[in-house]
Amino acid sequence: MKNSSKPKVLVIGAGLAGSEAAMFLARNGVPVILIEGKSLKLNPAQKLTTFAELVCTNSLKSLDTQSAHGLLKSEMKSMGSFIIEKALEHSVPAGDALAVDRELFSSAITQELSSHPLVTVVELEAENPLKLKEQYNCQYVVVATGPLTSKSLENWILNDLSGEDFYFYDAIAPVVDADTLDLSKMYFKDRHKNMDEGGDYLNAPMTKEEYYAFVEELAKAEKVAPKEFEDWKFFESCLPIDLMAERGKDTARFSCMKPVGLEPDINGKWPYAVVQLRKENLLGSAYNLVGFQTRLTYKEQVRVFRMIPGFAEAAFIHLGSCHRNSFLNARKLLEWDLSSKKYPELFFAGQITGVEGYTESASMGLYVALQVLRRIEGKEAIRFPVETAMGALVNYIMTIEKPCPSNINFGLLPSVSLTKDQLKKDRKKIKKELVSQRAQDVFKSFYSELV
Repeated sequence: MKNSSKPKVLVIGAGLAGSEAAMFLARNGVPVILIEGKSLKLNPAQKLTTFAELVCTNSLKSLDTQSAHGLLKSEMKSMGSFIIEKALEHSVPAGDALAVDRELFSSAITQELSSHPLVTVVELEAENPLKLKEQYNCQYVVVATGPLTSKSLENWILNDLSGEDFYFYDAIAPVVDADTLDLSKMYFKDRHKNMDEGGDYLNAPMTKEEYYAFVEELAKAEKVAPKEFEDWKFFESCLPIDLMAERGKDTARFSCMKPVGLEPDINGKWPYAVVQLRKENLLGSAYNLVGFQTRLTYKEQVRVFRMIPGFAEAAFIHLGSCHRNSFLNARKLLEWDLSSKKYPELFFAGQITGVEGYTESASMGLYVALQVLRRIEGKEAIRFPVETAMGALVNYIMTIEKPCPSNINFGLLPSVSLTKDQLKKDRKKIKKELVSQRAQDVFKSFYSELV
């Protein structure tokens, strides 16, 4: 590690938040000890030994600043986000969304962090973060252990900080081999675009009869049962497709299988429902089933998903599964800079703070890294304006009375008032435009005073 006059910071976890925090600190001259235990043992949701693995989907969602996700990315980019930088370098076609080749993306992040002169990577399964801080002679520690905190570290958090309310369950969508699909029954098109423009999404349209037969099988198919000690609590914005089917036969048709924004299929028939597939890599050799997180057993996944038009001979590169996610009650346990109320030198970043989503997790890594840097430089913690995407996200996790993980969305930002003339037009669209523009203006003014 290159010599630096600044104190060292220990970052536990090289996921999206941890990688973002480690690189931000290193780029600002702070020596970082980065602890990651993937090379020793993968958790049930992991497939790669490299850093910043995208375990569910390969999409980081929209880049359009007229969307809340795009707004958040814009703010992160202004702050020099390492994650957004690498995602753009290793993106794959996905319409207005930022999707990546997950292996190239993860490898690039691993290589750059491992070779940075101010970053020392330690392969270790963390247990007590405060003891590790002393062991590695660090002044601060950032816990960014991602969706699946190891049992040993989880036990420390449960016993020392959080109590029992420390988790919910998430699910992973399957990935199919492109060469095994019958493309004659499918077509490329992005939602709300002309057919002539082509598209990055592969669509498998269903008739009314096909859809209801499919949903019926989803509902009655065999699921992986929770263990005796497990209580499945799912995040509402990422429900398993089979749970949607159990909730009602039309639930999926108004969610990930909605036929909105498409056109008639190759036979001129309008779809009653649709399954959308998104490229997993630039070669287009594999596709992710968008929104098809599932609890089905592997055998049942193959049987039921082969009912999708074009899937009769489908071979799956990997199948879906459920996994446990961990998160804190931030309002009760953390300060606004996401440091622990009990241990001021201990910070938490990423999904463990109560945010949901790749970009959201990475943004909390940036947020915490900035706060740690300010602490090192003898400056006070800074609150981001609630009118900004990042500020709204922090405000949400720090004020919600009953913890519930959330993605970034316009509902988290303060509303705007419309004039009489604006009320006569498309109010929803105008409100988004005004909130987005206000957020960009406020963030630009706010951040320019910090740097």
